[in-house]
Amino acid sequence: MKFKVGDAASYSQTISEASIAMFVGAVGDTNPLHVDEEYARKSRFGGRIAQGILVAGLISTCIGTKLPGVGAVYLGQSLKFLRPTHVGDTITATVTVTAVREDKPILTLQTVCTNQRGERVIEGEATVLYEEPV
Repeated sequence: MKFKVGDAASYSQTISEASIAMFVGAVGDTNPLHVDEEYARKSRFGGRIAQGILVAGLISTCIGTKLPGVGAVYLGQSLKFLRPTHVGDTITATVTVTAVREDKPILTLQTVCTNQRGERVIEGEATVLYEEPV
């Protein structure tokens, strides 16, 4: 498949208690902002928030399953965390092609995560290597 600047894809998921618990089990991030409601309620966030990298992981899902799709691997990713994501928020990760290398199967992608209110929670840029069709 040939990619062009402007091609885009999205993936949405609601961040649940289970999402956070599985992430804690996988990577061990037990920061009380993520796992202790009483502690988090007293924080600047007013309640528990999801780990930023858990939310950013939805970008990886979009890249690996949608655009460019199966066989894609990260070469790099920059991220800016703009707002917290709370349990129950539905996040949509969108990737948009901003550059296509002509000499290699490499794409540069704008990466954005928005919540159900359309607010940006994460933005950044990814460079990915993709599988060319055989």
